[in-house]
Amino acid sequence: MTSIFLNRNTFKLFLFLFSVSLFSQDDMGVSVIRDLVKPPNLKKGDTIIILSPAGKLSSRNSVDPGIELANHWGLVVFFGNHMLSQDNTFAGTDKERLEDLQKALDNPSIKAIWCARGGYGTVRIIDDLNFKKFLENPKWIIGYSDITVLHNKIHQLGYQTIHGQMPLTLKLNNPEQKPSIVSLHNALFGKKLNYKLPSSKYNREGESTGQLVGGNLSLVYSMLGSDISLNMNGKVLFIEDVGEALYHIDRMMISLKRAGYFEKCKGLIVGDFRIKKNGGNKFGKTLEEIVLESIEGTDFPVVFNFQAGHIDDNRALIFGDYVDLKVTKKKTKINFR
Repeated sequence: MTSIFLNRNTFKLFLFLFSVSLFSQDDMGVSVIRDLVKPPNLKKGDTIIILSPAGKLSSRNSVDPGIELANHWGLVVFFGNHMLSQDNTFAGTDKERLEDLQKALDNPSIKAIWCARGGYGTVRIIDDLNFKKFLENPKWIIGYSDITVLHNKIHQLGYQTIHGQMPLTLKLNNPEQKPSIVSLHNALFGKKLNYKLPSSKYNREGESTGQLVGGNLSLVYSMLGSDISLNMNGKVLFIEDVGEALYHIDRMMISLKRAGYFEKCKGLIVGDFRIKKNGGNKFGKTLEEIVLESIEGTDFPVVFNFQAGHIDDNRALIFGDYVDLKVTKKKTKINFR
């Protein structure tokens, strides 16, 4: 009986310490959300690595724009040993992609991990990664789409990440990409991100502040019920997606609602959605109608048409940082702290 009693006490202590690690208390004893750690800002001469934890690359030339841009910023670029490996749709086997990412996480001289592309595959290796050395020497993780898996994991560990352009999608001579490139530089080198955009008639007015989380809607949805499902208490959710039919989006948004994502949410930012046509089976609702219907009964501000996602003008977002939302009939302001 004594051993059972001790085990129960140990378990209770574990639960207490775990809750303290996620939340602190203010002077009134009310739980408040913990600030997430911002990795060190990059500076000229820093070393970064380009690797692919998911989809395969056709050739080394496909990441040349990323190399050129990083060198222009004064950064030294290394590559994952298996970046150009191929295993069906993946950039190498699970073991090879895991090895590249683990070495990058462990190496204290690497100040940022720039994912070459998305695709699919990060979720296959996420549970085998060891973040012990990353926690000792945190660094920026950069990417979007399938990299949402990494964002969510590292956010859970208490660190900020960057949702932004990847080498495969860079087009340095495309003027439409200039704002996204500037925003990525600002995020990495410690300059504040502030965005102003015209209001959509579908926006929901209001003001709020919260930590920004999220990413690709399909990935956020796929992680429901797992250990990296998002805790939306006090958070602002960003979502984007590509190639999904409207009824798929409706299913995902209703699933987030059923999981309680919007009950304590502080705001919603909807990025670009490239809708897949559904043949002759018309769903009957627009993207905006689907989103607004899924959050009925809430009162937080909602922003549509933010320039981020699978588009050329893919503005950088710092996940885990606080954002101030101010949505009016005429304009929207999104200011990072």
